[in-house]
Amino acid sequence: MEKYVTGNVATNLYWLGRYLERTATTLREINIAYDNVIDIDKDAGVKLYDKYDIELEYTNAYGFLKAAVFGDHNANILNILTYARENAIICRHLLENEAFGEIIELHGLFLTAHNNDLEIDYKLIDHAQSLIGEIWYASSMREHQQISDSFFKLGKIVEEADYRIRFHEGECEEFITSLYNEIDSITEFLLSDHESPPEPTAEVAATQDERLTDLNQKIDKIIIG
Repeated sequence: MEKYVTGNVATNLYWLGRYLERTATTLREINIAYDNVIDIDKDAGVKLYDKYDIELEYTNAYGFLKAAVFGDHNANILNILTYARENAIICRHLLENEAFGEIIELHGLFLTAHNNDLEIDYKLIDHAQSLIGEIWYASSMREHQQISDSFFKLGKIVEEADYRIRFHEGECEEFITSLYNEIDSITEFLLSDHESPPEPTAEVAATQDERLTDLNQKIDKIIIG
C-alpha cells in the first residue's frame, strides 16, 4: 500500500469521485424529470433546476433534455465530465487502467454528442450511467486497496450525502446518517498517521445549511480546495 499521496493528487482524486457521482445523480434526476415533462408536468424540468439555482428554459421534452445536458449553466453534464477528465489525467498513475479508460470514454461520449449535434436520448443516458457503474466497480475490485482509493471513494460518498441533503431532505434520514458515519470512518483512516480524526457523528445536524456546513468542515481537514 502506498504510504502517502501528494495534496494535489489527493484533491484531484476526491473531486474526480465527486464529479462522477454528480454526473450519475444529475442524470438520474434528468431521467425522472424528462418522464414527468412528457406525462405529468411540463414544468418538471424547471422545478428540478430551481434546486440547482438555475433558470432552465425549454419548449418541449426534448428541449429540456438538451438544455439539461448541454445548456449554458453550472450543472451542464459535459462541463462536469470535462472537470472529471482533467482530474483523472492528473492522478492517472493511481487509477486502474480500466477505470481511467472508461472515464475518458464517458467524457468522449458527451463531447461527441455535443460537437456533432447528436440526438440526446435514453440510450445516451443509460450508456453513461453504465460506464459510471463500471468505473466504480473497477475501483472497488482492486486487489490491494490503496490510500488513493480512499480519497476517490470519499469524494463519491460526500457528493452523495450532499445530493441527499439538497434534494431529498426528510426522505432518507437513516441513509444520510449512514453516509456521515462512512465519511467519518474514511477520514479517520486518512488522518490516523498525522492528526486526530474528526469526532464521529452521533446526530446529523438539523437544518440543510447546518448539515452542509458540517459536511464541509469534515472534508476541510484533509482536502485542499
